[in-house]
Amino acid sequence: MIVEAGRSTPAGSRPERGRATWRPYVALVLGLLVVPWAAILIRLAAAPALVTGAYRLALASLILTPLALWRNSTEMAQLTRRDWLLLAASGVCLGLHFATWISSLSYTSVASSVVLVTTSPFFVGLGARFLLRERVPAVMFVGAALAVVGGALIGWGDVAVSGRALWGDVLALAGALAASVYYLIGRSLRQHMSLLAYVTPVYWVAALVLTGAALSARQKLVGYSTPVYLLFLLLALGPQVVGHSSLNWALRYLSSTFVTATVLAEPIGSTILAYWLLRETVSLSKLVGGAIILAGLYICARAEAGGG
Repeated sequence: MIVEAGRSTPAGSRPERGRATWRPYVALVLGLLVVPWAAILIRLAAAPALVTGAYRLALASLILTPLALWRNSTEMAQLTRRDWLLLAASGVCLGLHFATWISSLSYTSVASSVVLVTTSPFFVGLGARFLLRERVPAVMFVGAALAVVGGALIGWGDVAVSGRALWGDVLALAGALAASVYYLIGRSLRQHMSLLAYVTPVYWVAALVLTGAALSARQKLVGYSTPVYLLFLLLALGPQVVGHSSLNWALRYLSSTFVTATVLAEPIGSTILAYWLLRETVSLSKLVGGAIILAGLYICARAEAGGG
């Protein structure tokens, strides 16, 4: 995980573009090498979705908290009430993201789930246009339309499999929507907060949300085998501490639309890993639908980066 100095920039300032030379891109590549393993580790753990998410976030929080208190305690003590409210909202959205996405893996394939959950750049673009009042090029809506067509194709293919698979697709899309709000809030806060001061409270809130949801659903939190606990730890260390934190680090220097667009590489990695390790087949409709989604979201990312 890339760690910053504890000093923050003034509230409302622009991201530090001077440092956005190669380090943010290295962070994105690092994250994209690790994040695709999440779907595989979740499948191998075969534990209830909410429990898996709760352990992933709680262990990540426990790992990061000592470092955050050591490096950023002064900064965290100076956070405003608005900052804490936004941190809590970001954590709730992250918890909802994991609750819905991890649940989707119990109903649909890794390929469908990961492709659909990475439609978040589409929702980020809409949020930037209608919530943040940012200019969105018309061509971005062309890309969004392509993404919708690709999602419909994947959904149609899963209808042929079962309604269970289609429900998994719906959960994955809900995960994409929650992740989009998480990234939009993150972009706002990361412009004046250091990485550890941001992610540590957010991960704790998400862990509490998932733990509460697991208890409400009467899913047991203890009593799993040693290999399952080791998989929980790998999820926390890899996809969460290294993967998600690397993406959050890049949010300080790059736009949220660009950062979320980079996760479009995740379906490729997860699908390859699922085929290689889980022997999970990939149907033609998933290949075509996934390709259309990736093409549409690539257009969205290019439009945002080029301003038209």
